[in-house]
Amino acid sequence: MSKEIIMTADAPAPIGPYNQAIKAGNLLFISGQIALVPGSADLVLDSIAAETEQVMKNLQAILKAASAGFDKVVKTTIFLTDMSLFAEVNEIYGRYFAVNDSATEPVYPARETVAVRGLPKNVHVEISMIAVV
Repeated sequence: MSKEIIMTADAPAPIGPYNQAIKAGNLLFISGQIALVPGSADLVLDSIAAETEQVMKNLQAILKAASAGFDKVVKTTIFLTDMSLFAEVNEIYGRYFAVNDSATEPVYPARETVAVRGLPKNVHVEISMIAVV
């Protein structure tokens, strides 16, 4: 099976030895995204809502670079530094999964949410995804 690197200037450049995403066969593995502003070293940390929105926009840009959208996501992992942030992150996260034409309810991917002691650059949320493309 061949691997294809997916990179876009519309999402933050990796801050370590990894790629934004790897396409292997019909699967897309998206590295964990934090609230970095693409093309800069700036972080969006004004609130957990603003931070989560930036994370989701970064994921959306990577999905788009792979000719996919949130409807193709089958698995996510959310990392939080504090589970008291869960409800607000969950509400914003859920908005990005649109109702598809054949369903009356949003089709959410499988997911786990994990509390961690710390995340890169002292952010509060990081999200990774797997999609079918």
